[in-house]
Amino acid sequence: MSRTAIAPTVLPIVRLGHPALRKPARALAQAEIRTPNIQALIDDMVATMVDSDGIGLAAPQVGEEIQLFIFGVQPTPEEPDPLVPLQIVVNPMIDPESGELVHDWEGCLSIPGLRGLVPRHQALRLRGFDREGKPVDRRLEGFEARVVQHEFDHLNGVIFLDRMRDLQSLSYAEEAEEHLSEYDASTPGPGPGFAG
Repeated sequence: MSRTAIAPTVLPIVRLGHPALRKPARALAQAEIRTPNIQALIDDMVATMVDSDGIGLAAPQVGEEIQLFIFGVQPTPEEPDPLVPLQIVVNPMIDPESGELVHDWEGCLSIPGLRGLVPRHQALRLRGFDREGKPVDRRLEGFEARVVQHEFDHLNGVIFLDRMRDLQSLSYAEEAEEHLSEYDASTPGPGPGFAG
């Protein structure tokens, strides 16, 4: 099946308060994945994520209540092999590995400007389907595993604020960077984190 020839569109990203961010998304039927509408949505989501300087985007963030997310960085002439290559995952399932949760900084394109320390599993197994409907089955760890957990949460009506154990780290990115030296040395500083 050929994909649409229409140029991708940058979609509006819904913000906290939109009902799509708080509803569990529905799974796509296998036959739906390769339809022109879903293929066009994937292309639009990639354009939207790139335009927003994000590293992840879930369908509910563009008002589509389906189990689909994208993450990673598109190759460019300057960076032909990005650290996290662009990936599309439909109907994902994750199996976190046991072990201590790791706190790190996260942000969200649907909650612009805010960052906070969020505990996540260090490694996981990701299963689902790619944009062609072929099975995905990978082990991810570190930053990539964190991004996947963040996007997976969006498909279940969960945002990073719900995962924070202590809201004292919640801050606007600009203010946090300006006052970085005022953070206690034992507390990780508000690094760039990511927005997804």
